[in-house]
Amino acid sequence: MAIIEVKNIQKIYPLGKVEVVAVKDASFEVEKGDFVSINGPSGSGKSTLLNMIGLIDTPTSGEIFIEGKPISGLKDKQLTTLRHETMGFVFQSFNLVPVLNVYENIEFPLLLGKERMGKGERKEWIDFLISQVGLDQWRTHRSNELSGGQRQRVAIARALVAKPSLVMADEPTANLDSENGMQIIELMKKINAEMNTTFIFSTHDEKIVEIADHVIRLRDGLIVENYKKVEK
Repeated sequence: MAIIEVKNIQKIYPLGKVEVVAVKDASFEVEKGDFVSINGPSGSGKSTLLNMIGLIDTPTSGEIFIEGKPISGLKDKQLTTLRHETMGFVFQSFNLVPVLNVYENIEFPLLLGKERMGKGERKEWIDFLISQVGLDQWRTHRSNELSGGQRQRVAIARALVAKPSLVMADEPTANLDSENGMQIIELMKKINAEMNTTFIFSTHDEKIVEIADHVIRLRDGLIVENYKKVEK
């Protein structure tokens, strides 16, 4: 069963007296463990599409299924709960809490929802994630003491801390130089392979497209390509 199923979704925004169709009749499926690149030029609709899949925005028409269940009709509180329990998010601007250190930033999402881990289990899991993203020596450092690449590593660990089945990444390499960007891509691919976590990217970065196993290309809100490189 697909972890995400998108059926004929559209997103229309009012702009003065006219309507702008940001996403037009999009349909595709994402399987568990996929490494998906949603690619296209600025204004193609890729961030809008990612936001709808991530339950941050709602389609004007069509339907999205998360793990086989339709999201239409869900109330804001239900959408928030579903998002918190099934998804992690990585943003180009990192979105770390400046007053918290590396460990505390990663732990933060666990303090917002229902407690699903004991204190010992939580510490063990966060320690494991810090090790996975290569930040053992910086665990007590605040975000203003970290480089851009290190901040994005914290953001990746934070996205994984609630053990989501799906991680959404919006231009995760946009604010990084090419070397750090490649390291972040390789880190996420490593986590994808070892933990079977599904990743969906909205990106301009062709290096992500090259390493992705499922590519969706948009142009003017339309899907012009949708293919898998390797069948899982």
